[in-house]
Amino acid sequence: MYPLTQYSHGAGCGCKIAPSVLDEILAGVGSETFYEALLVGNSKRDDAAVYDLGDGTGVVSTTDFFMPIVDSPKDFGRIAAVNAISDIYAMGGRPLMAIAILGWPVDKLPAKVAGEVIRGGRMACDEAGIPLAGGHSIDSPEPIFGLAVTGRVPLAHLKKNEGAQAGDYLFLTKGLGVGILTTAQKQGKVKPEDLELARRSMISLNKIGEALGALPYVHAMTDVTGFGLLGHLREMAEASGLQAEIYFDKVPLLDRELVHHYLDQACIPGGTHRNWKSYGHAVGEITERQRHILCDPQTSGGLLVSVAAEELKTFQSFMSQQGFSDIEPLGRMQPSDGGEVQIRLVEA
Repeated sequence: MYPLTQYSHGAGCGCKIAPSVLDEILAGVGSETFYEALLVGNSKRDDAAVYDLGDGTGVVSTTDFFMPIVDSPKDFGRIAAVNAISDIYAMGGRPLMAIAILGWPVDKLPAKVAGEVIRGGRMACDEAGIPLAGGHSIDSPEPIFGLAVTGRVPLAHLKKNEGAQAGDYLFLTKGLGVGILTTAQKQGKVKPEDLELARRSMISLNKIGEALGALPYVHAMTDVTGFGLLGHLREMAEASGLQAEIYFDKVPLLDRELVHHYLDQACIPGGTHRNWKSYGHAVGEITERQRHILCDPQTSGGLLVSVAAEELKTFQSFMSQQGFSDIEPLGRMQPSDGGEVQIRLVEA
């Protein structure tokens, strides 16, 4: 038995470099060279790059990889692959193919365990209907796995994290709490049946994103991963020139009782604190417990969707038909007042 989480210092999307540090890194790389056909590139804080093919469609390209968030090699590979493919769906696109990224400590872990990781990645690709067409591997101090994914999107369906409009309702397609439950696992405190909630969420593909891309009343979309709900919502608000309001009691959790139970046991990922340090100045009054939930780094999290107010019932009806029967708005986008605070918690 090789518990993979014990071979890495971080876990899942909690490994991500903090937003403020990433900004510092990117500030030093120079301005992006202008390419007319590059519709979404490094200058945008979006989920994937998009290149105009000139025929009304665009190529969508992304990469994502991280260290183990679960002990099972197959589940690690599957979760990492689902997480990478999600970026294509978050742009309203359809994935076409993937190639694997593998770093493996060959002196610590057998090659057959790496094979199980790749098998899990292939399972996710098969579920998405795409080939895992190749890849690259290196000998590394810690296990690393992920994908580079190529997709395609009709440009009329392209969704970005900008474009939200004042009055839009906000929805999230998966509950929060992955970081809390997986931290409980690393601390040896989690019950297997509780961890299963997180596992099921993380292996669930965000296929609904392609269908949401075709809805004209969906104004903006992104997936919620390592920066937590607050971090990704802040990016959406900033890109759209708006502020956001959150109805905290309406924010979906994997299981409300379990999330609070493990927070009571101090199961708080390090990424939570890094996230708050990076963007807490842009958030209004908030309790410590609310911060620990809303900054919780998600791995293979859900889609954050900004929906026209007048189409609220239409959207909920559509989502119900797609299997999201209880989805409720967790907040709204509002006009910016030009101040530093971009997100406020309010009563529903």
